[in-house]
Amino acid sequence: MLKTVIIHGQNHKGSTYHIAHMLAEKIDGEITEFFLPRDFGEFCVGCTTCFSEAENKCPHYNKLAPITEAMEAADVIILASPVYVFHVTGAMKAFLDHYGYRWMVHRPEESMFRKQGVCICTAAGAGMKSTLKDMADSLLFWGMARIYKYGKAVAAVNWDGISPKKKNAIDKEITVLAEKIIHRSKNLSPGLKTRGLFFAMHLMQRKGFNQKDVEYWEQKGWTRNKRPWKRRKLQLFSGTNR
Repeated sequence: MLKTVIIHGQNHKGSTYHIAHMLAEKIDGEITEFFLPRDFGEFCVGCTTCFSEAENKCPHYNKLAPITEAMEAADVIILASPVYVFHVTGAMKAFLDHYGYRWMVHRPEESMFRKQGVCICTAAGAGMKSTLKDMADSLLFWGMARIYKYGKAVAAVNWDGISPKKKNAIDKEITVLAEKIIHRSKNLSPGLKTRGLFFAMHLMQRKGFNQKDVEYWEQKGWTRNKRPWKRRKLQLFSGTNR
């Protein structure tokens, strides 16, 4: 059973909410949801403390902790935002800003390399491409093993206004996406783009420019031969020790 966490970029339950929830239900398993800005609405103040000292020095660290912990425990992370002037909502942008220290150029969370991420957005007309990119950029630089994008022009301002024909098409497309996520979860490893980005950061961190980042990469063994997507194999011994 897969654990899914949904980060909604708005408080209301519109078209984007329904599609994100539809996907989580089709994936099946435990679902945890957060709504922005209800569950987190702080703006990054640009103090750079998370980069130069530690993430727990961020003035909003405690408020953000429940969402951070939920994402670390999840197998699938869904970022869902309607299109606001061709981009994500301000609340979603403010949320993602707080994880700059987790970008691969700094101190990526190891568990992210073994997760799948989904970006979902809707609009009455256009703007899906740039909105999806707003969210997918963070998932890529977090190191997500697999990233999916789903944008839909719904020709309506709410879920009830979407035509039955379009809702049926959405249901079929989301079913295919859910099946793909479930299938890949059985043997998950990062794609070439994620691996290539990691390798570039690996070379950079061997020289380094931020001591905190260099120490983190060295501690993880990533500047040498260890890779965050490789799990350590358990060694089983039988009989007496030799």
